[in-house]
Amino acid sequence: MTIRVIIVDDQAMVRAGFAALLNAQSDIDVVGDAADGAQALEVNGRTHPDLVLMDVRMPVMDGLEAARRLLEPAVPGAHRPKVLMLTTFDVDDYVYEALRAGASGFLLKDAPPADLIAAVRVVAAGEALLAPSVTRRLIEDFARTRPARRRDPKVRLNGLTPRETEVLELIARGLSNQEIAAGLVLAEQTVKTHIGRILAKLGLHNRAQAVILAYESGLVTPGQ
Repeated sequence: MTIRVIIVDDQAMVRAGFAALLNAQSDIDVVGDAADGAQALEVNGRTHPDLVLMDVRMPVMDGLEAARRLLEPAVPGAHRPKVLMLTTFDVDDYVYEALRAGASGFLLKDAPPADLIAAVRVVAAGEALLAPSVTRRLIEDFARTRPARRRDPKVRLNGLTPRETEVLELIARGLSNQEIAAGLVLAEQTVKTHIGRILAKLGLHNRAQAVILAYESGLVTPGQ
């Protein structure tokens, strides 16, 4: 199935370069682009993409606000694409907030072309882009230095079974589904089922939000 993508960046050359790279792939189709977050909302409503490749810093409406609006539509049933943020190291705080809002991950803007293509495929398939060690370091750093936004997290996590809590902890430690399955002696499909139930019970969009909640709730301690 073709992955429909829109590219959001305030630099026209960046949009054109990414579009040329992605359109060269047989399974990816760039269906639109936008120069700021406000335009992204309009293009999203018109083109219904599977994924939005979103820059963080833009005029008019930044990528964080656009991601929030895309992922929490006011109108029930509105199209909700997956969001992959584009960033640099100097906007780490923005990235963390984007992940909390439901973005599926982030990619450094100077990443190799192969990484961009792989990231689009990974996120479109429903996975969070959390494999790179830099992502885990970001989440650990903010979990360590920022006050946790606790709304009685223990009560929230109490809705999970012991096995689901165990799986959530392993997700937060950066393990893949395959690694979790091997460690717990489970089928990989069983792990996927547990993750689906965890997200549903906690009201989360994706794996990235689950990782952040695990740190903020104290289930996982940074540096352990």
